[in-house]
Amino acid sequence: QVQLVESGGGLVQAGGSLRLSCAASGRTFTIYNTGWYRQAPGKEREFVAAISWSSGSTTYADSAKGRFAISRDNAKNTVTLQMNSLKPEDTAIYYCNAHGLGNWWGQGTQVTVSS
Repeated sequence: QVQLVESGGGLVQAGGSLRLSCAASGRTFTIYNTGWYRQAPGKEREFVAAISWSSGSTTYADSAKGRFAISRDNAKNTVTLQMNSLKPEDTAIYYCNAHGLGNWWGQGTQVTVSS
């Protein structure tokens, strides 16, 4: 099993920045990729960004390209999502995901961007 704990959400004005962190524990050697998803009220959960645990290669949703940056620290088993130029439409609960020999989710952290 893998446990994921997110932190760093909060309230920010449009144009501001937030940094989300996800700490993984447990059988982290079974993780292949980690990523971030988000779910806004009344909408389905959507992909934001992902990073390969081994190679560090990244992928982004179109909505995140140029504004968000995902990174990982294998030594600390953490994944970070730096979010810049935030918009009100980025408001959502952000979930950390790890995928490998299983699929695991964190509890989510609220991000609210005011206009």
